[in-house]
Amino acid sequence: MPFQISAASLGALFFQFLNSFGFIVLATVGLAIIFGMMGVINLAHGEFILIGVYGTALPYHAGVPLPIAMLVGVFVTTVFGVIVERAIVRHFYDRLLDSMVATWGLSLVVAQLLLIVFGSSLDSISTPLGNVDYGPFSSSVYRSILLPIVAILVLVGLYALFTRTEFGVKARATIKDPETARAMGIDTDRMYVTTFAIGSALAGLTGALSAPSLGSITPNRGGTFLVEAFVAVVVGGPSVIIGTLSAAGILSVFNASGSFFVDTFFGQMLMLVVAILALRLLPGGITGFIESWRQRRGAE
Repeated sequence: MPFQISAASLGALFFQFLNSFGFIVLATVGLAIIFGMMGVINLAHGEFILIGVYGTALPYHAGVPLPIAMLVGVFVTTVFGVIVERAIVRHFYDRLLDSMVATWGLSLVVAQLLLIVFGSSLDSISTPLGNVDYGPFSSSVYRSILLPIVAILVLVGLYALFTRTEFGVKARATIKDPETARAMGIDTDRMYVTTFAIGSALAGLTGALSAPSLGSITPNRGGTFLVEAFVAVVVGGPSVIIGTLSAAGILSVFNASGSFFVDTFFGQMLMLVVAILALRLLPGGITGFIESWRQRRGAE
């Protein structure tokens, strides 16, 4: 009997890890693309995700099937991102602090507009696919199985996009040396807006996928999304794929353990403590450490 109990507890902890991992990857990857490839920290990223939530919830409550409502949420967020990039963000490239202030102000405006237009909350969306039961525990199939699978597929798709396509080559060239890229005939302005649109679409995808598992949908949820995404970007460093994957894996272990053994708040606090230690020990993040290790190995 003790073995059965410990096995069930281990299973619960594993599903808690998958739940946290899937969300952190999805919430982080859009912010990581914009930061890692454009040098802009979008402090309105949480509100971008929230727009995806609202863009999904509103059509769903109007009678649109959930998968189509999710596509609407992604589309609305992508269009919003393109408008923001053209109107605001493009004026702050290579001005990190200015971009942070501008996008932070944008986050406040978006949150207040959502509150004014749609009120203090929207009706929740029931989580599909049911639960998987094991011993005294149960986990949502949607949150603990589907979302991690989607998160991995997103990372694989991004890797293919930025390493195996002509767009990826041009995008990386633009980020590495925009002047040389421009001299070689690459439309760098188009690369910037397209990259920002991809980051926005991924934020919208996160919101669309998160909508059925949020419970009450409120205009102040953007800050919650931003904290976990920002922490993961800081811990992972500028590499979109390696940084996001490694940071999500490490942070999810601590978040899941704290949430399972104590409560959700403790899990989030433990995750923040790990991020602080990572900042102290690895100023360049995990990918910065890997890069410096490679350089040292090459110099030997």
